[in-house]
Amino acid sequence: MPPGPRKHVPPLPVRDGLNPTRLVLPHDPASTARYATAAQYLLERFDADAARLREKLAAGEVVTGTGAVVDDATPYEPRGFLYLYRDPPADEPEVPALDELEVLHRDDDLLVVDKPHLVATMPRGRWVTRTVLVHLRATLDLPELVPAHRLDRPTAGVLVLTVRPEVRGAYQTAFQDRAVRKVYEAVAPLPEPGAVLDRDGTTTVRSRIVKHRGVVRAQEEPGEPNAESRVTLVARDDARGLGLYRLEPHTGKTHQLRLHMASLGLPLLHDPFWPVLRDDAPDDPDRPLQLLARSLAFVDPISGEHREFRSRRRLAAWPAGGDTGDGGSDGTR
Repeated sequence: MPPGPRKHVPPLPVRDGLNPTRLVLPHDPASTARYATAAQYLLERFDADAARLREKLAAGEVVTGTGAVVDDATPYEPRGFLYLYRDPPADEPEVPALDELEVLHRDDDLLVVDKPHLVATMPRGRWVTRTVLVHLRATLDLPELVPAHRLDRPTAGVLVLTVRPEVRGAYQTAFQDRAVRKVYEAVAPLPEPGAVLDRDGTTTVRSRIVKHRGVVRAQEEPGEPNAESRVTLVARDDARGLGLYRLEPHTGKTHQLRLHMASLGLPLLHDPFWPVLRDDAPDDPDRPLQLLARSLAFVDPISGEHREFRSRRRLAAWPAGGDTGDGGSDGTR
C-alpha cells in the first residue's frame, strides 16, 4: 500500500502544555490583492489584539510553515501557514477538581487517568490551561501527549491518552472501530413499572443522533440509526425513586448516553442538558452530572495483550457503589 500524505509537523514545539496555533493564509483574489505581507494580514484580522501581536512579531514568536521568523517584510503567501502561541484567556475559570486527577496507569505508550467531574479533557471554549491534556503535558513533561478518545467535561472516569505520536493512530483507530468495550455507571430515576425495560431490567436504544454546529445539544432525528446503547438497571433505591444503571455504548456519538437515557424518560441526575437545557447555569461541584466512565477494555493493538482500566471513583448520588456486572475490580490490569 502506498504511503498516505505526510502530516505537516508544526515548526514550533508544545509550550507550557499548549500547541502552537496554525493559521492558513486565505487564497481568494480579494485577500491576495489586499495583503502584501503576512504581518499586515495578522494585524488586520486580529485588530483587537494588534498591540499584543506586534509584541509577538518583535520577539520573533510568529513563524511560517518552514519555521522562518515572520517580520514586517515577510511576503503574504496564499495558502501559506503561520504559527504562533496564543495567550490563554485571562478570565479562565478556576478548576479545583483538577487536583483530584489520578493516574491509573503509565507506560511508554499509554497514560490512563481517572478524570474528575467538571474537568475538560482538551482546550475548548473557556477552558484552556486548566484541562487534563495541558495539565498533564506540563506536570509530567509529556509534550506529545494526546487523548485517544473523548470524555465530556461533566463526565468523570477512565480516560486514555497516548504518549508517543508513533502509536497514536493505532489506539485512536481501536476506539473509532469500536474495538474498545466501554462501561459507564449512571444514576437516574426509576422507570415506571412495566415500562421501558424488559424483565431483566435491560433495553437497547437505537436512534439517529446528529450534532449541529452552533447547537449546544445533540439531537435525535428520523433516519438510519447511527447510535446504539445498552441500558441495564442494576440497583434500586425505592425510597428516593432512583436507580443505578449500567450503560454500554456500542457507538460514540456526542451526548449519546445522556440523550438515550432522556429519550427513555430517565434523564441522568443533575444533567444540565436534559430534560431542560440549563447550559448557562454555573457549575455546582456538589451536584455534578451522575455519569461515570467505569471501565475500558480492549486488546492492545501494539502488544496484543488484554487491557482493562477501571475508575476508582464513586458517583455522589450512589456513594456505596454498586455491582454493575462489568467484571473486574477497581484499578487496572
